[in-house]
Amino acid sequence: MAKDYYSILGVSKQAKEDEIKKAFRKLAVKYHPDKNPGNKESEEKFKELNEAYEVLSDPEKRKKYDVYGPNWNQFNGQQQGQHQYQGGGAGGGSYEYEGDPGEFFGKGGDFSDIFGEFFGGGGSRTGSRRSTRKHKGQDYQSEVTITLEEAFEGTTRLFNINEQKIRITLKPGVYDGLTIKLAGKGAAGLNGGEAGDLFITIRVSQHASYRRDGDDLRRTVLVDLFTAVLGGEKEVATLAGQLKIKIPAGTQNGKLLRIRGKGMPVYNQPAQRGDLLLEIQVEVPEKLTDQQRELFRQLQESFQS
Repeated sequence: MAKDYYSILGVSKQAKEDEIKKAFRKLAVKYHPDKNPGNKESEEKFKELNEAYEVLSDPEKRKKYDVYGPNWNQFNGQQQGQHQYQGGGAGGGSYEYEGDPGEFFGKGGDFSDIFGEFFGGGGSRTGSRRSTRKHKGQDYQSEVTITLEEAFEGTTRLFNINEQKIRITLKPGVYDGLTIKLAGKGAAGLNGGEAGDLFITIRVSQHASYRRDGDDLRRTVLVDLFTAVLGGEKEVATLAGQLKIKIPAGTQNGKLLRIRGKGMPVYNQPAQRGDLLLEIQVEVPEKLTDQQRELFRQLQESFQS
């Protein structure tokens, strides 16, 4: 499909030189690759704008275009020297236009004048124009879910970012919601700018038995009625292995036993640990024989006498 340069710039065929400049100025800012990084449609539009302005801003070329249409350049005996602007788009493409760039921006002006406000331009007036403003790359966000056991012991995870394998080591005591920053592991910067960062948020899944409260660990422990009444020992499975605890005589249902230093490791302080909180749940026998029931009655009467 033939390109209509007038339609591309949004002007009529009777448009004067100033109208063409103004239209190009407005659209070039809108579709400039530095303002639309990675947008292929904007890059193509920007190329079309330069192509249209290249022709319509030159009186001789415009005359030929008006006569021959899109094939005007087949009758252009000798091409003028070209000037090139290197756009900062994701593909690093170049965008060409002919003529004196100072003519578009006014004699004594600079190609960077129009874009300076938006893109930090300011290159020297040469045949090649490049946006030199550095832009930091985009930050990446990610999440990783680990078990409470992994949070207790510490663990590692392997990520594949930009075809690069990144291994992170999570220290013991890592907690839910902790965000780790890996500097320079995000998207690449533009025009030599520094790369973005990678932020990884840690999620610790709920445990079937334990509930974490800061650096303390809490769980329910079932104790039979006789051990609760008479006292004794109970073996409890903890995240650090089996632990034998003492049950004081007369332990009430719901009593909380605190075992010092048997909770979660304190993050970044490996020598410190929280406590283990054991909530006692006394198991009452559900099925009794007649003889056992009679013994309980006798025990009850003994407390009433």
